[in-house]
Amino acid sequence: MPPLSNRAALTRFVPSSILLLLVLHLASYLDFSSPFRSSSSSSVASFAAAARPITDTPEAPTTNLSSAAAANEKPPEPFTDLAAAFARWDEEVGCDRFREKHRNWTADPSAIQDAEVGDCSTLGARHVSVLVKRGGWIPDEMDNLYSCRCGLTCLWTKSDTLADKPDAELFEGWMRPPQTRRKGEPLRAYLDIEASRQRTGFEDIFVGYHSKDDVQCTYPGSMFRKFRSYHVSPVKRNDTLVYWSSSRCFQFRNELAAKLFAHISHHSFGGCLNSVGGTDAALSFFPECKTEMMAEPHWWDHLHCAMSHYKFALAIENTKTDSYITEKLYYALDAGAVPIYFGAPDVDSFVPPHSIIDGSKFASTEELASYVKAVGDDPVAYAEYHAWRRCGVMGYYGKNRATNLDALPCRLCEHVSRKGGREAA
Repeated sequence: MPPLSNRAALTRFVPSSILLLLVLHLASYLDFSSPFRSSSSSSVASFAAAARPITDTPEAPTTNLSSAAAANEKPPEPFTDLAAAFARWDEEVGCDRFREKHRNWTADPSAIQDAEVGDCSTLGARHVSVLVKRGGWIPDEMDNLYSCRCGLTCLWTKSDTLADKPDAELFEGWMRPPQTRRKGEPLRAYLDIEASRQRTGFEDIFVGYHSKDDVQCTYPGSMFRKFRSYHVSPVKRNDTLVYWSSSRCFQFRNELAAKLFAHISHHSFGGCLNSVGGTDAALSFFPECKTEMMAEPHWWDHLHCAMSHYKFALAIENTKTDSYITEKLYYALDAGAVPIYFGAPDVDSFVPPHSIIDGSKFASTEELASYVKAVGDDPVAYAEYHAWRRCGVMGYYGKNRATNLDALPCRLCEHVSRKGGREAA
């Protein structure tokens, strides 16, 4: 949720009534065709009031923000130095108060599988091999011998020589598993972490992004972003607030981005709504992002670094469905840009408390843009969106990272071991 502040830049977000707060809390999300709540202009004020920044002590919170602001009105404080903003936040708020505010934070714990659960005594074989069938997108760099929990070792490879008698074979995408399997043959695992998340009906183990799947595989992993410049800029732009890069130009996503961009400064680096003179323009803006790892630079080589120069990054999922939260959001978190997010309704279960701005909870693009600009002009309010990593307030984000693609080899091998591997009936 967006925070409230009694700082002058955010004084217009004032609650209209307790009843309206309750209505907004219970209201459901809309489809991407209409991603904002259909409510009056006071709705964002009420929404913001429910999560005000903690410049007031928990014991004595400000109850009349408009009166407080009127008595102490200040102009916006545009800033560029991220470390200086953190220092201001440390002085005015601090981790102790941030932790106290989120001490009773709750989301849906069942949205993410617990990678540490499972009695080690119920394992079968203590060494498992998985042959990853070639033809898919799983990175070759994942091939390795892994040391896993419970003393389990896991050989994960695309070589049918190294895994000549695999305990399981992993298929994905158009690579479908065999329709039949006999005892003594490898278990059939199938991976689909696209929005559609379709089982084939022939797999013994299904790997998807949802906690209800046999093995959950989420997106905040390094294997989704190999060979890239990871320089993080200590300086944030003031003249342009929002970064966006998208080259799959879905109509609903372009329309949503265009509506927001009509009200806020931005740079669009991808093929969709490009505003910087082409998809290779990032290095002319930020030459320090150049990497020597590739002979010819591609847009993804410098995406992380370029994004880090902006205070905010727009992240719009291709599909709005529970638990489908992709690298679009995690790239921004890793790069130190606050995500403006449109996507999964249960996103709060997958990210740290107070780390994103959920755009779908605003009544209009105008109000969302006004809120983003107010936060961008307030070093303390902006720094609070980074407090989670500085203060160790993670929510279920740690569980999320423990179920991502990087951890899949050990988790799949453990599942195969429990099922009995090739000897499974």
